[in-house]
Amino acid sequence: MRKGRPKKRILLPDPKYRDIMVTQFVNNMMYSGKKSIAYGIFYDALDIVAERVKDDDKSALDVWKQALSNITPQVEVKSRRVGGATFQVPIEVRQERKVSLAMKNMISFSRTRSGRSMSDKLAAEIVGAYNLEGGAFKRKEDMHRMADANKAFAHFRI
Repeated sequence: MRKGRPKKRILLPDPKYRDIMVTQFVNNMMYSGKKSIAYGIFYDALDIVAERVKDDDKSALDVWKQALSNITPQVEVKSRRVGGATFQVPIEVRQERKVSLAMKNMISFSRTRSGRSMSDKLAAEIVGAYNLEGGAFKRKEDMHRMADANKAFAHFRI
């Protein structure tokens, strides 16, 4: 860009839990500006999570945050062309990108799950990520494995 970095937009906390991360998650989940529908899906999913994870003394929001931290990647690989060859170079992920990748992976894998409603699918993905399983957790493990396999090319870091 010619004019420098764009300003960071300030997100308002969500109406129920007063949490900015919930707002960011709902914004990623939203289609065509239908934010109230996205909030409804998210809150219904947390209600389902609360039913499924009764044995713990954690609230549904804490389970969701723990699930997000379980699927947050620490490293990723980026393609770097050196000479005529393309190398997969492992790099550490910035904090904002870590959270964003975790949220987007959770949403995309919950969309591809089989189930009746998006609330059910999202709740299943949250519980799966909380229990260190599911598609989003597998994606994180694959990213880490790929970065570990290409550790030899770390000196090509950008």
